[in-house]
Amino acid sequence: MRLVTLGAGPGGYVAAIKAAQLGASVTVIEDFEVGGTCLNRGCIPTKAMVSSSDMLAKARKLDTFGIELKGEVTPNFSKIIERKNKIVSTQVKGLRGLFRSRGIALKQGRGSLISPREIEVTSEDGTRERVVADRIIIATGSRPAEIPDFPFDGDRIISSNEALNLTEIPRSLLIVGAGAIGCEFACIFRELGTEVTILEMMPRALATEDHEVSELLEKELKKKKIVLHTGARVAKVEIRDDGVHAFLADGRELVAEKVLVSVGRSFNSDNIGLASTGIETGKRGEIIVNNRMQTSVSGIYAVGDVTGGILLAHVASTAGRVAAVNSMGGDAVMDYSVVPAAIFTSPEIASVGLREQQAEEQGVRVRTGRFQFRALGKAHAMGDIAGFVKIISEETTDRILGGHIVGAHASDLIHEIALAVRNGLTTRELAGTIHAHPTLAEGIMEAAEDLHGEAIHVPAK
Repeated sequence: MRLVTLGAGPGGYVAAIKAAQLGASVTVIEDFEVGGTCLNRGCIPTKAMVSSSDMLAKARKLDTFGIELKGEVTPNFSKIIERKNKIVSTQVKGLRGLFRSRGIALKQGRGSLISPREIEVTSEDGTRERVVADRIIIATGSRPAEIPDFPFDGDRIISSNEALNLTEIPRSLLIVGAGAIGCEFACIFRELGTEVTILEMMPRALATEDHEVSELLEKELKKKKIVLHTGARVAKVEIRDDGVHAFLADGRELVAEKVLVSVGRSFNSDNIGLASTGIETGKRGEIIVNNRMQTSVSGIYAVGDVTGGILLAHVASTAGRVAAVNSMGGDAVMDYSVVPAAIFTSPEIASVGLREQQAEEQGVRVRTGRFQFRALGKAHAMGDIAGFVKIISEETTDRILGGHIVGAHASDLIHEIALAVRNGLTTRELAGTIHAHPTLAEGIMEAAEDLHGEAIHVPAK
């Protein structure tokens, strides 16, 4: 079986490796670099910068841990970027090594479908080559969405791509969009010393998250002196000598050295030859697939961001496995019901399953339990007491439907709740599981206990 993946991001490269494991002869076509946006311009580089800003924050409060540091602690931005690039380079080399170990052929160039079984690859020097396949998996991903009235110029009006490769720390930064990406960059650059302002059209930051999550994050942003304007729409921007002037719909004018636009993603479904095959797309350009990741054309699958839905790297990777199995004659089904999500702000935010508001909209009667990080001995020992755990369960069965964690290591802790949701566990079962002490995970146990009014470290009401 000759299988080709168009794109080598977390959807494409996982699909390629899985197909190779199943015995396929695999070719990967990629016009940028293996790892896609996640590895090269997204998840990994931003987390490298988050780690640098976190270390800076910790260094600034060493005295509270009884450690005296002589002299001023300052960021060396060029070394931060150098470290970020080294991490990315190491991961890229690792992926290329995995391809070689599996006998996967990598063709560098832009791929375009010319039939349901052929892809034309155009290399950087203009050379063209045709690749024939029995099965094709499209995994071309997405890119930062632009606002037509003020498109990216790569210098003063930038996307997350350019934000990861700045040569100097901006004095001031105006971020348009208080979603996950916008809030992450706000925390990074504020810690580095940038004056940060965020504009958000919705009534609150992280509008898709639980209301309590948004409320706590907004308090933490305020503590960091990050200015947040909600219900704010940018009417136009003008680039002048003294900075970028943003004019809001309500008449206000804001000025910053740079504007970072973070208002979502656009699908990379254009210019890849979809019309030549008749593959069905949606109104936003997303490729339509079923729960087996099959497109409307037999033998062609699509995974990851380009299919719309949940735009997360781990969702793309899971879909890649499903597509690979099915392309090799298997019968795998994509399940979106339990997808953990993490936002790497300070503090971290993570969630999984049903939100309380979603449950109400669906007519599901729920109960909730909460536990504050400040009641955890481990959180005090770490010096990270901001945050909470919230667990949502179905009222009559006690089955866990979802959960939220705000606080240190939330992105790691959320998987205990994800496992509980996936396996239909009850809060009684979760609360009855012995948790090591002192740990942050005790907060999950106590939140489950709190749902029944039995949390040990919650004062009596």
